[in-house]
Amino acid sequence: MEIEQQKSNTYVFDAESAVEMARLIDLDRVMTRSMGGPLSGVSKLPEEGKVLDLGCGPGGWVCDVAFARPDIEVAGVDVSKTMTDYANARAHTQQLPNASFGVMDITQPLDFSDNTFDLVNARFLSGTLRRASWPAFLAECTRILKPGGTLRLTEPIEPGGTSTSEVYEHSCRLFCQALWSAGYGFSVDGYTLGTTTVVPRMLRNVGYRNVHCLAYVLEFSSDCDAWQDMYRNIEAGSYLSQQFLTSMGLITPEEIQHLLQQTFIDMHSSDFCGMWHFVTILGEKA
Repeated sequence: MEIEQQKSNTYVFDAESAVEMARLIDLDRVMTRSMGGPLSGVSKLPEEGKVLDLGCGPGGWVCDVAFARPDIEVAGVDVSKTMTDYANARAHTQQLPNASFGVMDITQPLDFSDNTFDLVNARFLSGTLRRASWPAFLAECTRILKPGGTLRLTEPIEPGGTSTSEVYEHSCRLFCQALWSAGYGFSVDGYTLGTTTVVPRMLRNVGYRNVHCLAYVLEFSSDCDAWQDMYRNIEAGSYLSQQFLTSMGLITPEEIQHLLQQTFIDMHSSDFCGMWHFVTILGEKA
């Protein structure tokens, strides 16, 4: 079963990489903080409810929710056994018996019964779901949600944000173009992700009610607390993305190293400014 899952894994990075796990642990913490908490935007969650996080990675969001709401069951699934093993150990260490994790490929039919969850959450799937996979994915989310349950999706507007560094802007555009060429996102030209533009209407088209969006920003300018977190995220992300970018024929490994070195020089400048924009899309199952 695990061999089949690895073959069908569409995540653009190595899902079993220790570097990627460390990056996601840090990124999850920063994103949750910038959003004002793990359940921002969720207006109601019943006692003894059930919550699912799709593409949970190392499990930070699930553990945060399980801690905040000990009265509910919170589950997370991910294609990576390394991530879910770590997440289960983390939940055990933090004494969260209401948190659990398992290996599952979210691009395939989900191994859950109909009408099971009060909330289905997912964050940053733009590098996992190709654009052709979104309709089937949303159909599965709808199937496993209880009537009146909430679907909550958070996606970035642009990969890596925007900044005053010309080389970092160039690097982000290259990654965006690589994603677009590989079939990810809904951009018309490959210069944005386009996911947040299209998904709200997709939800309305399949019958979701009260579909609305919440906008968030993460500033990582040189004088901000998030600067160091984003510096580490960019460093790890650049290392992990090399194979993906070179396989698309957009850049050589030597050019990537040059862009990375110059980006770090720019980020250490006292007048460096950076901002990452992302959107949470919520809808209720009819």
